[in-house]
Amino acid sequence: MSMPTSSHAYGIGVIAVIIGMSAFVVFYTSFYLPESLLKPSVSEHILNPEEDLIIEIVPGAVIEGNESYVPNSPTAYLGINNKVIWQNNDDTAHTVTPDHRHSDAYSGDFGTHGVLKPGDVYEFLFTESQEVLYHCDPHPWMKGSLSVEKSRF
Repeated sequence: MSMPTSSHAYGIGVIAVIIGMSAFVVFYTSFYLPESLLKPSVSEHILNPEEDLIIEIVPGAVIEGNESYVPNSPTAYLGINNKVIWQNNDDTAHTVTPDHRHSDAYSGDFGTHGVLKPGDVYEFLFTESQEVLYHCDPHPWMKGSLSVEKSRF
């Protein structure tokens, strides 16, 4: 009498699927995930600056010709004031939108996602020296810039 082989083949097939799935998971988590998802190592003094740099969207900023982002072209220093906060003190919604796509290796993409309603704030931690030009999408005459530099101290 011969023994049925179908149950053995089924068991071997299940084991092959489990091994294949395990190999796929190891490959995916070890090699496939893009390195851009990994945050670089950044020193604590840059991640926790001494103070914040506050940029105010001033009342009346929506009116063309008025000041909008104050201060308009400040310099932030890594480890000193590289956490930048935009405060919307106007009575109109605004954005902080980079003129060109901009990203920080640690903090990711720069710019508000949606609008800042009156009283809202947008925070961004800069961890690299860089120059950022930005504007308000609904009010393109509202322009600002920010320079981020290594601390001189």
